[in-house]
Amino acid sequence: MRRTARLLTGTALAAAAAGLTTAAPAYAGETAGTGGLTVYPASVVPGERAMVTTAACGKGGSAAGDAGAVGAGSFPLAPGTGEGEATGHFQVPPSAQPGTYEIVATCGDDERRVTGDLVVTLTSAAEQVYPRGSVKTGVGGALGPDPVQTAAGVAALAVAAAGGTWLLHRRARGDGI
Repeated sequence: MRRTARLLTGTALAAAAAGLTTAAPAYAGETAGTGGLTVYPASVVPGERAMVTTAACGKGGSAAGDAGAVGAGSFPLAPGTGEGEATGHFQVPPSAQPGTYEIVATCGDDERRVTGDLVVTLTSAAEQVYPRGSVKTGVGGALGPDPVQTAAGVAALAVAAAGGTWLLHRRARGDGI
């Protein structure tokens, strides 16, 4: 009885999980199946221009963009040169604070809303400095690259391994320790 209950419970959970993963795109938001809003560049410094594109409004469709979250206000999206894409530009104000902001576009034909994220940083990607080398934490590497000390350490480990193996072998034979 318990085995049957476990089998049925496991099957029900698997079916529910499969149902949730297939039903998620239908309820994922207003952009399901139509594409979202692409913001380029995705990361900007205050004062730079950003471009947004979307294919959600259909071929020849236009949209009204809203970058009010970052303080840039509204801007138009006009049909672009790409297939069915609407494109628009806006200027990120110099007073914008670092963070992630939601940019919204509303299609002119059917009032469909699409969103995209814009990240405002204090330094541009070209100016960012990435760490090089190892972290000097003071732990490990106390011997340094001295080959004599390294060889001595390896020899000590080899002697310990050989001695341990010999002791285990004597114990297994019953010779005593």
